[in-house]
Amino acid sequence: MPLASRCERVSLRGAVLTVSAVMALSLCASPASADTAGGVIGWGKQDFGVVVPPTAALTGVTAVSAGSTTVLALKGGAVLAWGANNWGANEVPAAASSGVSQIASGWGHELALKNGTVLAWGNDWYGQTDLPASVTSGVTAIATSYMHSLALKQNGQVVSWGSRTDVPAAAQSGVTAIAAGADHNLVIKNGGVLAWGNNLYGQTTVPAALSSGVTAVSAGAQHSLALKDGRVYAWGRNNYGQATVPAEALSDVAGIDAGSNHNLAFKTNGDVIAWGSNLVEETASYLLPCGPVFAVSAGENDSFALKETPSAPC
Repeated sequence: MPLASRCERVSLRGAVLTVSAVMALSLCASPASADTAGGVIGWGKQDFGVVVPPTAALTGVTAVSAGSTTVLALKGGAVLAWGANNWGANEVPAAASSGVSQIASGWGHELALKNGTVLAWGNDWYGQTDLPASVTSGVTAIATSYMHSLALKQNGQVVSWGSRTDVPAAAQSGVTAIAAGADHNLVIKNGGVLAWGNNLYGQTTVPAALSSGVTAVSAGAQHSLALKDGRVYAWGRNNYGQATVPAEALSDVAGIDAGSNHNLAFKTNGDVIAWGSNLVEETASYLLPCGPVFAVSAGENDSFALKETPSAPC
């Protein structure tokens, strides 16, 4: 995420791992399978205990989503939350204690998807938790970031609310995946990437190679990621090297997530790759967990992964 770049903000899979060390310095979760579950591992900024998961998040978790100072995890259909409790972000509503299928953590506001209905709580400065009537049913995916959120309807229509409410005509139908950045959005339609919003650093200028065959997208604060044929593509702001894809991420990548100024990816064998900002060791090579990792989520200045048995030896 840029705080949750958040698309259902995390990507999954798993196998064996040899930690990839890439230094330069990813709200969403997409399970490798309905049966894949494990524990949360965190590293990076230590504030508010964000990178220290509660005991409940060490087993049975199927998705993790890192926001600004709050982290969400999905366990048996129930939402877990920890970190700072700014704006009540950690106060999970009763409705999110069961039946939830997706989570997305933003800048002090949180989203969950339950039976096609979006649930929201926390920071409402720009109407992030004032849900449009259209997201009370028929929603298949959620994404959030700093001050706005996206939802994807069954008919492929994108809905946006909060600080950004605009959706171009091309994203009113046929969309299959969504990702929200700080002030820009990415979606996949017919295998190609569509982007709109702030383009100060070229974050919405989509590379020509991404007009087809794209399987995942993730939006950072001011940069963008896409996954095609196991290869990561990055563009936009590159002040921390976040848009410079390391060699390890040019093949066999299974999942991606963009944080504010850093990225995480995991490979088909479970290896973790991190690059971009390393101001608080969010991409420090010696902190990367060994695999098999089956999901990753990049927050503002922290990083998270899911591993079936976090304490298993490497």
